[in-house]
Amino acid sequence: MVQKKIPMRQCLGCREMFPKRELIRVVRSPEGTLSLDFKGKAPGRGAYLCGKSECLKKARKSRAIERALGVAVPEEVYEQLEQQMEQEGAHGE
Repeated sequence: MVQKKIPMRQCLGCREMFPKRELIRVVRSPEGTLSLDFKGKAPGRGAYLCGKSECLKKARKSRAIERALGVAVPEEVYEQLEQQMEQEGAHGE
């Protein structure tokens, strides 16, 4: 049996490669709105972060998400990401 190739994506915070499924996707829709995409299927331009809060802080400080998506990231999106990471941390450990 041939093993399927696992798509890899780079975390904007730590710049490490991870399997796409393990990352949180921030997506800019064709209309220009930002949202978190947990299924990885939403249409639009995506940027990825691993679940570490340090990576979110780094990406926020360096404005990596803004650069990757070409749009300003509102405070609410960062807050959603922080909440999601806290929830993931609680479930994952």
